[in-house]
Amino acid sequence: MSKLSSTIYYTDELNDEFSTMSIKTPKITKDYKYLRTGFFGRLLHVLAYYVISKPLAWCYLKLKFHHKIVGKEKLKDMKKRPLFLYGNHTQIIGDALIPTFIMSPRSVYTIVHPNNVAIPLLGKFTPYLGGLPLPSDLGATRNFMKATDTLVKKNKAIVIYPEAHLWPYYTKIRPFLATSFHYPVKYDTPTYCFTNTYHQRKNAKKVKIITYIDGPFYPQEGLDDIQAREDLRQKVYQAMTSRALTSDKELIHYVRREDHD
Repeated sequence: MSKLSSTIYYTDELNDEFSTMSIKTPKITKDYKYLRTGFFGRLLHVLAYYVISKPLAWCYLKLKFHHKIVGKEKLKDMKKRPLFLYGNHTQIIGDALIPTFIMSPRSVYTIVHPNNVAIPLLGKFTPYLGGLPLPSDLGATRNFMKATDTLVKKNKAIVIYPEAHLWPYYTKIRPFLATSFHYPVKYDTPTYCFTNTYHQRKNAKKVKIITYIDGPFYPQEGLDDIQAREDLRQKVYQAMTSRALTSDKELIHYVRREDHD
């Protein structure tokens, strides 16, 4: 794993990726099993998610970032309803952990890049930790959609990072497409968003993360599917952009390359 620079130059806000992990992207084919519904699969989910992962995640977030969540009460009426939760993609490890505390005590499922199943050792636990890697072929796509159908019917929470690409410690919200909002439109579910913001601590080299929750959002009535997706996208983007303005600590400075040149 390479060390991040204090200044990163970018050219494309939609497609540039700055993850420090060097992993050959695996193909998620029709043979990939998204949900482990058998007895041992459910048991491994409980052990991996609640017994092992969650306590370690709490220690990591509290000790490293003094993590705090603001607005969790907005989810109190959603305990028995399916929902989709959108967040900004700025933490290599934290982005896999923070949603578990946003939705606690409920478990969450997260739509992830296929690289997540190729991470040494941890990749094997992706299905048991709620990871849903994006499919690579038509057969896998069918299985992926069946899995999301099942999760919605079981009133689960599904997390999506609409920016798609990782920009560590970025303090703004990058433009993102409306395509990922077809899920709440298709299933007619509430949409929430969370924004991780960065704040100064006494030690100048360390930051505190405050996560703000906003929602629920629904598309305006009378819109077709494409318009409804765009309407939801605008509402979520505006809420996240407003929250991002509260960040007061920039560990990594991002510069558009053409501006620098």
